[in-house]
This record gives sequence, structure tokens and C-alpha cells, in this order.
Amino acid sequence: MNGVGSITDNGLFIYPADTEITKEDLQNFIKYHQSNLVPDYQKKFDLYKGNHEMLTIDTHRNGRIDNRIVANLPHYVVDTFNGYFVGIPPKITLEENAQNEGLQTWLNINSFVDVLSEVSKQADIFGQSFIFGYQDEDSNTQIAYSDPMHSFMIYDDTIQRRPLAFVRYGFNEDNELSGTIYLADRSYTISADYNMVDQQPNVFEAVPAVEFFENEERQGVLDNIVSLANALDKALSQKANQNEYFDNAYLLLAGLQLPTDDKGNPVFQLIENQMIYAPDADAANAKAEFLTKPDGDNMQEHLIDRLTDLIYQISMVPNLNDEAFSGNSSGVALQFKLLPMKNKAQNKERKFTQSLRNLFKVLFTPGKIVGSGQEAWQDLQFKFTRNMPVNVADEAQTASTLEGIVSKETQLSVLSIVDDPKAEMDKMAQEQKEKLDQAVQNSASALDFQKSSGQQDNEDQEAAQKESDK
Repeated sequence: MNGVGSITDNGLFIYPADTEITKEDLQNFIKYHQSNLVPDYQKKFDLYKGNHEMLTIDTHRNGRIDNRIVANLPHYVVDTFNGYFVGIPPKITLEENAQNEGLQTWLNINSFVDVLSEVSKQADIFGQSFIFGYQDEDSNTQIAYSDPMHSFMIYDDTIQRRPLAFVRYGFNEDNELSGTIYLADRSYTISADYNMVDQQPNVFEAVPAVEFFENEERQGVLDNIVSLANALDKALSQKANQNEYFDNAYLLLAGLQLPTDDKGNPVFQLIENQMIYAPDADAANAKAEFLTKPDGDNMQEHLIDRLTDLIYQISMVPNLNDEAFSGNSSGVALQFKLLPMKNKAQNKERKFTQSLRNLFKVLFTPGKIVGSGQEAWQDLQFKFTRNMPVNVADEAQTASTLEGIVSKETQLSVLSIVDDPKAEMDKMAQEQKEKLDQAVQNSASALDFQKSSGQQDNEDQEAAQKESDK
């Protein structure tokens, strides 16, 4: 690539630290992204959506049966792994109650769980995705996600690989460029001729975007199964062609004399346009039979099974509809079957935790989420829970066993039905206080000011009744 910028083997855009990005270098980055990376992203997206290669390639079958069948296992693999990873929303909390309350309110208002789920799915498809922050017209901090087909991050050339700029761009119906480049202290609109115009201030005091990825290679779930998925589509299509061939087999009539019309054609057809009539053949060896080609059914079925198994094996996402997940398999046996996906999810969790912390470091700066606690991002706690069938009774028993061994917060975190252990602790404390107040109020020895108004009224009525009876 021309200019002072460079591209790493894993597709990262690198630029010298403490150097202003020029128009020429920005143009080179965008053109390289559009020409070299976007086509690959588009193929992965088509694979996920079911627009597979089999539907577009020319097989040159010269008018013969040509079925095009797509088994969209890539879609199944992505959705299964994404559901396993973030199907249960991760718990994001702060130690300080007031700050945690502000954080939970902001997360709910901005549907953060939905944004994170979409980013996680895009990381599975493309190998990376982005969340960027902005402020609306009321100066409220908002977030949005952006896929790598329309955006990219530029990092500096130091060992820390710190973000220098975030670029979002697109082309209108006239193929004219428009976009925005976000720097640490300002942002610019990118004009059709790649000029940076209309400077705007950046209240976040840092590049307001963070990259989310599953591994340093920026490989998603689909990268290693593209050829397998295309081969499976081809095998299934050929299988369908052969099945249809047997339905449309030709009938051979050799050495047999059928009634004919004045032109010598048979007066009736057993199978329309699919009969070979040879009356001049040796009558001593007359026969009527269907023409068939060798049957490769067993070989085809073996290939389909092998390709299907390899797709699940290479993607590290098990086929949950397989017989291995039915019957009476022990919990330990099932854990071993899920171990590859669990390992993959744990690695993704570590990368996502790092990205989430960097994101909130940026978002906390304007002070709109947790007030003046801009440094609270250092105290954030993230808990991801794998989305698997659970036995709530077993969880409750485990939590009960932990009584007095661990903190109340850790004890509650064992329960999948508890989204926010801190909030649950507050509810429990409030319920305990209400029960204590109720017990005090209902006590016979309670003083008048401790009694509830209803209890005091009842006692006053009883006293008045006794006085009247005298």
C-alpha cells in the first residue's frame, strides 16, 4: 500500500503514532479496504445468509438435470455458537451501589444486550465487529454497532496498538463516497473526493469506538469451513440429480414389433419422450428394460456424512441434533462433547472482556452514565454464562451449600435466574427490613409510635368498646 500506512497479515491498519492522517493515506486505506477486504467479508456474509457458491456457479451440464441444493449449516453453526456465548445476557456490574444503579439504567435504556449480541454474531461471521459511542441531541451517551464491511480501525505502530482513528464510510446510488473519521479529539466528514471537512469536537477524549474480535487472527467461525460447506452443497446437488435421473430413466424396447402408424411411429408411447424403440434388433434377444447407470449411493452418502461431520468438527460447534446428545448420556460425557465449543467460547470471552472494558473507559468520560466516576471502568465486573439447559433445583442446592462459605454475592451468582446479584441483595435486604418492621409493629409490647396506624386504630376501638361496656 502506498503512503506511510501499512496492513498487517491479520488485516489491521497501522499508521505512525503522533502523525496526522493525510488525505492521501486515508484514501489509500479506504481503497484497500474496499478492494481487498470487503469482497472476502461479502463472501462470508453470503455464506451465512444462504447465498452459497453452488447457486451461482456454471456447472456446464448441457441441458441435463441440474439441481442446486444448499444446506446452510454455516447459519446453524453461527447462531448456535452465538446463542451459546451470549444467549444468556452477561452481567456487567459495579461495586458502588449508586454507580451500579446508573450503569444498569443506561444498559437497559440503550438495549446494550441486543447490541452486544449483534456484535458477537458479526464477530462469528466476519472475525471482527465494532461498537462506537456518540451523543444525541440531548447530550445523552448512545452506542451503535458497525460491521467491518463499512468500517475499520486505524491503530498506531507502537507495541500497544492504540487506536488512532475509526472510519465509517459508504457509497450512495451514484457510487459517491461519504463517511466519517473519528479521531481522539475531533471528527471529520469524509467528502466524495476524500477530503476531511466539517470538523466536530469529540467529547469522549479518545477514539469513540472499540473493535470486538474472537482471536488475534481475526478469524470467525466460518473461515475454516467455507470449502467444506461448498463441497457439501455440491454433493447434495449431485445426489438430487441422480435421484431425479432414476425417475426419468429411459425405457429400451429392442427386437419387439409395436403397431405403427403410416409414418412408422408407434401408435402409443409407454413413457412420453423417454423411450428408445429399436424394432430391427435381433428378435431372438428381444427385451424391454430401463437403462440405468451405476449406482454410487453408498459412496455419496458416505461423502455427505463425512463433510457434515467435518463442518461441525472444524468449526468446533457440535451438532446438537446428533444422537450423541440424546439418550441417557452422563453430564460428564456431554461436557466432553461440548469441550471444544466451551474452549472456543472462553477464548472469545477473554477478548470480549478486554474490549468491553476499553469501551466503557471511553463511554464513562463525559460523565453521563455513572456521574463523576469516570475511573469506575477499572472496577467493572463481567460475568458471562454459557447458555445451556440448567436444572434450577440443582443450582439452588449448590447455592444453599455455599451458605457461609462464600460471600452472598458469589452465592447468588450461581443462580442463572438472578441477573444482577447486587440488585438481588438489595431486594433481600429490603424484604428483611419490611419483615422486621412488620414484626415490631405487630408486637404486643410495641410502643404507640412503633405500631402501624391500622393496629393502633384497632386497639383504640377495642378500648372504646370496653369503656362502653362498663
